[in-house]
Formats: sequence, C-alpha cells, structure tokens
Amino acid sequence: MKKNVILIILGLLFINFTIYSQEIDQHRGKFVESISEFRDEMTKTAKEFKTPEKDPKLYFKMDFEGLDLPNNPENFTSYWHNQPVSQGITGTCWCYSSTSFFESEIFRQTNQKLKISIMHTVYWETVEKARRYVQERGDSEFSQGSEANATVRIWKKYGAIPYEIYTGLKKGQQYNDHGQMWEEMNTYLKHIKATSNWNEDVVLSTIKSILNNYLGEPPTNFKVDGKKMTPHTYLEKIMKIKLEDYVDILSLMEVPYHTLGEYIVPDNWWHSSVYYNVPLDDFMIALKNAVKKGYTVGIGGDVSEAGIDEHQEVAMIPTFDIPSKYIDENARQFRFSNRSTTDDHGIHLVGYQDRTDGTWFLIKDSGSGGHTGPHAGYYFYHEDYIKLKMMNFIVHKDAVKELLNKFDKN
Repeated sequence: MKKNVILIILGLLFINFTIYSQEIDQHRGKFVESISEFRDEMTKTAKEFKTPEKDPKLYFKMDFEGLDLPNNPENFTSYWHNQPVSQGITGTCWCYSSTSFFESEIFRQTNQKLKISIMHTVYWETVEKARRYVQERGDSEFSQGSEANATVRIWKKYGAIPYEIYTGLKKGQQYNDHGQMWEEMNTYLKHIKATSNWNEDVVLSTIKSILNNYLGEPPTNFKVDGKKMTPHTYLEKIMKIKLEDYVDILSLMEVPYHTLGEYIVPDNWWHSSVYYNVPLDDFMIALKNAVKKGYTVGIGGDVSEAGIDEHQEVAMIPTFDIPSKYIDENARQFRFSNRSTTDDHGIHLVGYQDRTDGTWFLIKDSGSGGHTGPHAGYYFYHEDYIKLKMMNFIVHKDAVKELLNKFDKN
C-alpha cells in the first residue's frame, strides 16, 4: 500500500513536470480603436430622433440647361500663370489673386516662372491691420479681407519671399485654415478695446505670437540658388518688377470720373484713395484692350449671384436680373449702393475668347467654388458679368495709357 502511494505521487510529479517543461504560448497586447457598431448605430438613431433631418435649403439660381457655354480653358487665348491652387478655409482671395497676377507680370517682363509666398504677405498685412486698430482705438476694420493693392503696399514695406520658403502650412496640413487663428486675434483685440489697453508694442507682439503659432514665423533671410537673401533683396534682385508701375481702375458714379478716389468698402480698411475712377464704357474698353494686348488683370467684385455656378464654371447675368442692353453705370451703381453688389472676392483674369454672344474671360480662382467643377481653379466669365458686378481691376500702367492720359489732362 505504501509503495503504491509513493508510485502515485511520483507519477503526479512526472506529469506536472512534463506540463511545465513544455513552452507556454504568450499572449500579446495592442492598441486598438474602440469600435462598437451597435452602439454607434444606437447613437446615430438617437441623434436623428432628437434632430430630424430638415429639407435642404434651396437657392434660386439660373437654369443653364440647353445653353451653349464655354467649357474648356484650352479654347481661350490665355497667358502664362501658375496653376490654380485653393486658398483653403481662409479669406485671403485678395492675396491669392494679386500674387498670381504679379507672378504673371514677372514672367511677362523677365520670363521667370516664380511662385511667391502668399502667407508672408498675409502675415504682415495682419500685423498692419492690428497696428491701425490700435492707432484708431478700435475704429478700424480687422478681418481677413483686403484689396489687391495691399500686396503692393506690403511688398514695399516688408519685401517678398519664395513660396517654398514660407507656406504657412504645418507638417501634414494640406490646406490653410485660418478660422481659429482669427477668432483668437479678434477675441484678444476686443479685450484690448474693452480695457483701453492701447499699448501698440504689446498688442503687435501678441498678434505676432498668435500668427507664429498658426503660420510659423516668417524668415528674415533665406537662400535662393545658394545665395543668401532678405525679402527686400529677393523683391529687388529676383522678382525685378517696379511696384509703382501698377494702377487700380475703378468705375463708380459716386466718385467723380477722371479723378483719383477711395473705393469705400470694408476690405479697403486703410482707406486707399489711389483708384482711377472712369466711366463704365471706358472701364470695359480698357479691360478688353489690356487682355488682348497680352496683359493679365487682377479683378475684384461680387460673386454671390444667381448667374454664377460652380459646377458649370460659368458667370453670366440672367435676363430675369437685367437684360444685357440695360447694363449701364446706373444699374451698376444702383446695385453697389443698395449693397446687392458687394466686394467679396478677388480673382485673376488670365485669358479671353470672342464668341458670337460676346467676349468671355478665363478666370483663375482660388475660392472653393472655383475648385468644384471639372477644370479645378477656373471659371468662364461673360463680359456682362464683369460689367455689372466686378468693381475694379489692377493692371500695369502701360496697358491703359490712353485711359491714364485723360487724368493727366485734368
């Protein structure tokens, strides 16, 4: 009996030893996303129950079906320009369009294909807006918008730099997004106004700090082809354009014709009064002549109309708005005065096409609407749309000599 017990114990020990002598499979851990399809479906159903789906808001737009419209940029006589890019979620069309315009001007005059930093200009324009806000004790526009000639003013003071040196994008960011940045700056400036703490140095330092956080701090020097440069030397030595050679043409009845005047819109926040105001017929003749002589033009005006469609890539004036033969300076001024024409977008006119229904213009557009259709970044504008809704344009003075001579005589 005793011997049997010993044998049993030895047998158990052998079995136990055999089990633990074998290699044990080790389990591993990993990081996973917490997914519960049933929970997610319940959450979605509960949300839909609390907030029933509303019918989509409908907008009254022109019906383009059956119309013979331009549909290909290649059918236009056009001039060199960098390929269209999106301005992202920003209000910087003024800088995208004017920078594109000057890039074309650089090519026209020097045969160089340069791409200039847009955000470098936007950065310093924002600083100047904050400076004036302080100097005017809060009685000055502080928002994302501006005018094409702001680029001239900023380049004269701060110079310019290549796009690849300063994009304003963080690593992995595809599009600029300035919403939160502007919210922070506006909140800060409202506090400054409420407390009357008008210390310009402190305010500008804080605004720069916010800009640096979102856009990065712009460099004071950099290298181009191995040569060290500053923004001013890049403007002078590489870009080689005379900024004083550019003029802004306006056509409004509220400013005496053939005089320099102010374009009174919020985006002209520094109250520039260097606009050459001319009759509407002269405005259109000068624009057409400039484009047909090989110049591109930066234009600005209203793009919130029934006759503009991002899928058709077309902008025209429907007859239910106003027939073509009735579009004149009175119709133009009437819409500007009652604010149905606003200054809400800057674009770059890069070509034209004469058709039996009038002249159409090829437009390079950085806005989201311009990147919706099949030719991303382009629109086709009928001359009537420009005549009624585009308020001003910037161009080289040589393109409008005859127009400017009328000012010299007065």
